[in-house]
Amino acid sequence: MTYTHEQCMRMCFSLAKKGKGRVSPNPMVGCVVLDKNGNIVSKGYHKKYGENHAERDALLKLQKNEAEGGTLYVNLEPCSHYGRTSPCTDIIIEKKIKKVVFAMRDPNKKAGGTDVLKKAGIEVIEGVLEDEAKFLNRVFIKNMTKKLPYVVLKTATTMDGKIASGTGDSKWITSEKAREEVYKMRKEFDCILTSSNTVIADNPVMKHRFKCILDKNSKVPADAEILKQGEIYIATKENTPLKDGELDLKAVLKELYKQGICSVFVECGGKLGGALLKEGLIDEVYQFIAPKILNDNSGMSPFDGGVVNKINECKKLKIYEIKSFAPDVLIKAAIL
Repeated sequence: MTYTHEQCMRMCFSLAKKGKGRVSPNPMVGCVVLDKNGNIVSKGYHKKYGENHAERDALLKLQKNEAEGGTLYVNLEPCSHYGRTSPCTDIIIEKKIKKVVFAMRDPNKKAGGTDVLKKAGIEVIEGVLEDEAKFLNRVFIKNMTKKLPYVVLKTATTMDGKIASGTGDSKWITSEKAREEVYKMRKEFDCILTSSNTVIADNPVMKHRFKCILDKNSKVPADAEILKQGEIYIATKENTPLKDGELDLKAVLKELYKQGICSVFVECGGKLGGALLKEGLIDEVYQFIAPKILNDNSGMSPFDGGVVNKINECKKLKIYEIKSFAPDVLIKAAIL
């Protein structure tokens, strides 16, 4: 069978996704190796932070000369620097690979190995399905280029866009099936972020290894459920600068990144949601929509913003996934 570059690269994407939630702060990477006759002889992926990169994972499965003269496909430019593992360029050269095809350059400039491969006489082809590769590793790209964590806000609304009634009642807008999906989502992120208002109103557990609470005036009670397990960072006016009288949200995210947090899953009320949106600090929205209409003008919105007079002032998003968790629907959309 003859494989196209695109077919092999899509195999790399599928392999890379197997490491989701386990490789941070590294990117998700998959690798496919063809012998000189064009037959697939090995596949690999980066399984966990600190373990072998995808190229090494795939190439170590081969006999000494099995890949000689062959082609290696990988969705990210092979690295040429020492980190927790040896450079991938070393083993590619050692295994006498003839051609390397990758989708995107490594945004970590010191890591890229294209020049090393070319100097070793290896043909390099880059840019195959580059946009798809960038979307796959959008978290890593933001980390490297902005030195900030990637932020996803999750919300659950009625069809008329309410997260709670005017009295604050919100249990439960969505079904148990949708809530179970949220538990799974949390595992894909380094940190869950919420506000003191949400903690005081709902007293959520939010089981996770790392949580951040925005609590300007230190209102969260010491016996709150959220404090009983996992590492907690509480942002207050004592440890975080203020902006317009409120916690500086970007400063909070910068501090989280300093602490090794690469991705943040926000679960909050409309005040914080609106503030994050206004500051341009949300990268994506995961919105569950339940087939219910509250029909209450005092009901709460997931984004409590200011006054907007024109529709063309809307924040624009690109929907990339719609999934059913009957009776509810999940929309995933990236902020443009």
